[in-house]
Amino acid sequence: MTTEPPKGRAPSIRDVARLAGVSHQTVSRVLNNHPSIRESTKLRVQQVMDELKYRPNRAARALVKGRSRTIGVISASSSEYGPASSIAAIQDAARAAGYYVNTANLTSVDRPSIEAAIDHLMYQAVEGIVVIAPQVRVFDALEDMLLDVPFVTLQSTGRLDDHALSVDQIAGARLATRHLIELGHRSIYHLAGPQDWIEAEARMRGFLEEMGAMDVPTTAPILGDWTADFGFYAGRELLRVRDFTAIFSSNDQMALGLIHAIREAGLTVPGDISIIGFDDIPEARHFWPPLTTVRQDFAELGRRSIALLLSELAGERSTAYVGTIQPELIVRASTGPPSF
Repeated sequence: MTTEPPKGRAPSIRDVARLAGVSHQTVSRVLNNHPSIRESTKLRVQQVMDELKYRPNRAARALVKGRSRTIGVISASSSEYGPASSIAAIQDAARAAGYYVNTANLTSVDRPSIEAAIDHLMYQAVEGIVVIAPQVRVFDALEDMLLDVPFVTLQSTGRLDDHALSVDQIAGARLATRHLIELGHRSIYHLAGPQDWIEAEARMRGFLEEMGAMDVPTTAPILGDWTADFGFYAGRELLRVRDFTAIFSSNDQMALGLIHAIREAGLTVPGDISIIGFDDIPEARHFWPPLTTVRQDFAELGRRSIALLLSELAGERSTAYVGTIQPELIVRASTGPPSF
């Protein structure tokens, strides 16, 4: 049997019926495991659904009987501070709008896991989906999928920008880097996040752009893994040479590890080395010294994502919610002028 998925839209139950040579009521009975359907018919319908990559729209069924008032969230790293904060903000915003939130956590970021997460949410009759997936390959998979419910992504790759909301990571990294340069630092290292993470790539780009714009020589960024343990390890290794006066850490946890390594070496922050982080986690103000960092407005991200989905569900497309949110530099005691 030869089938071709419809161009430019998600396949429907009528597409399945036409290509399987049955009525759409028969396809519906197959989906609901009706006992009257012959096994040969069931297999033929299932084969067409597999070839079309058809996902039954449980949300549409729910809307016929009464809206489910449920928003789905796909998260690839809900244990990290940023995604966890975004989920909390989405839940607050959804609750305020009278919606529930159903979260599907990705066990890995391969295509089968992403498709399984989408299928899970569609079976829960979600009316829209928010995608919190910091890895580039998740967006690659989403770009190939034809979702038949509205969706919003909380990172921007440039490929799904009509669905994207984000904090301007490049601008935030430039704020952090400029702060160090304006203090007089010229030997600045960047401890970046993991490869394939959208935020890590954007913050690295912002660092390099600002260093170039200010005509400050750069060294290759160091790829980390977001953990304080890695920051501590990287700090100990860098201090063997100590050819820098400041480090821009791509997140606050790695900055904590850097401060630990510096203090263990008998040096001071910021007297000997300035440290700046990113995210402004709640503990950042209690580091010793309190951490200079870049704050992201996760609550605003949550409010905008829900507002955008609700506008689409109402048949609108408000540009007021689309685009980037500007980050804020929070200056505390971990940065100061260079000592040499």
